[in-house]
Amino acid sequence: MSMKILFIVPYPHDTAPSQRLKFEQYYESFEKAGYEITTSSFIGRQFWQFIYKKGFYLKKAAYTLTGYLKRYALLASVSKYDIVYIHLWATPFGLPINEWLLRKLSKKIIYDIDDLIYKADSSPNNKFISFFKTSAKVNFLMKHADHVLVSTDKLLEYTRKLTTHVSLIPATIDVEKYKRVNVKKNDRIVIGWSGSHTTSKYLHLLDGVLKTLVDEYNVTISVMGDKNFEIPGLEVELVEWSAESEIENLKQFDIGLHPMPNEEWVYGKSGGKLVQYLAAGIPIVASAIGPNFVVIKEGYNGFLVNSNEEWIAKLKLLITNEALRKEMGKNSITCAEQLYSVEANLNKYLSVFNSK
Repeated sequence: MSMKILFIVPYPHDTAPSQRLKFEQYYESFEKAGYEITTSSFIGRQFWQFIYKKGFYLKKAAYTLTGYLKRYALLASVSKYDIVYIHLWATPFGLPINEWLLRKLSKKIIYDIDDLIYKADSSPNNKFISFFKTSAKVNFLMKHADHVLVSTDKLLEYTRKLTTHVSLIPATIDVEKYKRVNVKKNDRIVIGWSGSHTTSKYLHLLDGVLKTLVDEYNVTISVMGDKNFEIPGLEVELVEWSAESEIENLKQFDIGLHPMPNEEWVYGKSGGKLVQYLAAGIPIVASAIGPNFVVIKEGYNGFLVNSNEEWIAKLKLLITNEALRKEMGKNSITCAEQLYSVEANLNKYLSVFNSK
């Protein structure tokens, strides 16, 4: 008889990186291992279309209320599952009432966190709700879950203050999907960045760097994930993100960018986009900050830099040295396969599932 797992998640399936680049890509492997998977997202497909856009306040309130009603209705069935797997939060605001009820009614709870959400930050277009966010839900789930899964050393350090039942599993990638796509359509060298409208502000750290490179070399600057991104005075190729085209679009990059500010928030990031660059066979140039040190091996699959001068120097090196780009790209794939693939990390999840 198969064991049943209920995944209680914030976002619709195959939309948010925190879910896609962690447990969602394991569903098929979990099922092959004998688990029956059920998912319940707080944010539905329709809500997802506008939740991070400016305005729509009445609609956001109505859909949020619907999400709460769904969560409380779900309590009637949680006892039939062998494992309840909660990602980030069960409900977004206020005291951990729903979480307390989940603990009382569930046989086993696994809590998965890959962000510093206990800092109670919000999207720039939803700042008004920051007042209602607290660390209470996160701390309750960490204390009372049977096991906690984290993805960075910063989160591991915080979690260990509340529980000893914690494991670190990095952001991972289904490398096999990337192997099936190997088409480079652009003859020009493409310097690419992938993210979202909430993280594209970090790319503006390189406005001057990118202008310098475009003035000197015949390169394309490609931005995937923010259709409104622009750098005044610089032509930027905007690529719309979709799950269906993401891999093919990443494969057009010759060099991947990953600039980050030196802020505490970024130390909780799991480096999912970096792992995607690796799987796509892309050499990376990134800020010498936090989790980037874990994924990027200096001079092997990329470079870590501190100043605009270093950004320009390392990008020029990769632009002008095709052999180096190819070598680092192969090394990126090796790292993805050995450290960040589904195959390399599946047993870590199964071990937690099977633990008492």
